[in-house]
Amino acid sequence: MHPRMRVEMDTELQHADAYPVPSGITMEYGTAGFRAPACNLPHVMYRMGLLAVLRARYTRGVIGVMVTASHNPEEDNGVKLMEGLGDMLSVSWEKHATSLASAQLGELRTQLSALLRDCPGSESSSPVQKYHVLIGQDTRASSKVLAQAVSDGVTDLGGTFKDFGLVTTPQLHYLVASHNSDGLMGEPSLDGYYRKLSEAYKALMAQAKPQPKIEGSYPLTMDGANGVGAPKMVELLSYLKSSLAVKIINNGESGKLNHECGADYVKIGRRAPKGLQMLEGRIYCSLDGDADRLLYYFVDKSGTFHLVDGDKISTLMAIFIQHLLKEAQLPFQVSVLQTAYANGSSTRYLKDTLQLQVYCLPTGVKYLHTKAKECDIGVYFEANGHGTVLFGKRVLDKVAEVMQDSSKPETQRAAATQLYHTSQLINQAVGDALSDLLAVEAMLSLLDLSLPQLYALYTDIPSRLLKVKVIDRQQITTTDAERSVTHPEGLQAAIEERVHHHLQARAFVRPSGTEDMVRVYAESKTQESADCLAHEVALLVHRLAGGVGEEPRATT
Repeated sequence: MHPRMRVEMDTELQHADAYPVPSGITMEYGTAGFRAPACNLPHVMYRMGLLAVLRARYTRGVIGVMVTASHNPEEDNGVKLMEGLGDMLSVSWEKHATSLASAQLGELRTQLSALLRDCPGSESSSPVQKYHVLIGQDTRASSKVLAQAVSDGVTDLGGTFKDFGLVTTPQLHYLVASHNSDGLMGEPSLDGYYRKLSEAYKALMAQAKPQPKIEGSYPLTMDGANGVGAPKMVELLSYLKSSLAVKIINNGESGKLNHECGADYVKIGRRAPKGLQMLEGRIYCSLDGDADRLLYYFVDKSGTFHLVDGDKISTLMAIFIQHLLKEAQLPFQVSVLQTAYANGSSTRYLKDTLQLQVYCLPTGVKYLHTKAKECDIGVYFEANGHGTVLFGKRVLDKVAEVMQDSSKPETQRAAATQLYHTSQLINQAVGDALSDLLAVEAMLSLLDLSLPQLYALYTDIPSRLLKVKVIDRQQITTTDAERSVTHPEGLQAAIEERVHHHLQARAFVRPSGTEDMVRVYAESKTQESADCLAHEVALLVHRLAGGVGEEPRATT
């Protein structure tokens, strides 16, 4: 065994005793990393600091550790790791995260030793800065202490770190990506992030028609969920100068994080966030607690609330990019990646009207992002408003070629230039509410399309989403991108039997990635029918999949 490796494996874990594993607590690294009440997380955070150093050594790159619980209540917190060009932690390493999180001290050292043996370069004398860890946190009161636990883990295993303090989750993704690409994704700093987005937005808007001003009012009101997105939007606006005006409510000065505000609250309740009096003719949007989700909404003359969710934002971006590809005479395919939660009407509109390639993937951004990287241009948004657009290198190379070819018609070069600025505006690392907000504003302006007009492109099929508490979510397994249940036996057949009793209906169930819950989704011709079908399926889950407590009640 190389002496360098033996020294590192025998390193004293100086802070380990300060982070014991609480009795009876086990956690699993899921789609959103770890999430739990903040008081149960210090030991997890310390161990994720250790894991970040190991992963940095293995990949020979920079790793990000974000302390956040996104749209969860303020009392919760969580952690997720990011690597490469801003990607989520490799799926193959999620099991290591889960195992380390519950390992007592003796077992922890054994597991670290085993992982170190697999890390290329562990035996080398490479400079420690190669194994750098970037740390970020959201605005929760617990985040600062938990971020300290991460940094203790990093230093205990000989790593170095930079703590950026308060940042949005997408900003940390950007910082990781820009560090690992040697700046090709942008300057690896928050200033670089703001300049990249603002310059691309202003370049696009230079080609847009002037929008009518509403006297004494902002054209856009943003609900910041009392989270980190609000102060970061203020910083971004300082770079945008007069090119965009936004009124920010729920900015964190008062009110609890995600309480009666934020993207999740607006989507589930189909209602305005606390503190907002909606007016006809005005436009509104909401972020979530860590600013990776974005939803728009408005009211019509009758005061009826209308939600422009991730499906419709995805449709807007696909229309805009498809239009520019045609104008630039570039023969590339726009592909749209959806999950089973995407409304059936959106899927049909994309396929039948826009003639686009549409894929259905399992729930989770990591699946959508991975597939999007295989496409010429991959557009993905979950219905909850988390999404982005990825441009393949082959596409960007051809865009640059057309931009620089003076023999091409001006309209063709102008369209290629807009495609380039669009690729710079949209965060290529992950779904980013601030980046997506600018993209939506620019695309609506350039297409001369209003938000109500976007909403009216297709009519959503009425739907209902429910949750059923179960003894063990791992007893429920699915296939076909989570649209069909394989276990417990008989559940899928029972669901299909109930679906046949409703018009234009579909329903599916899937286990939660973070808690012992099963999520039930149903669509049908009317809201009453969708509510009824969802309740019927929820009862089936409760009876056949180990439901806990009273049977689900019908939606009222």
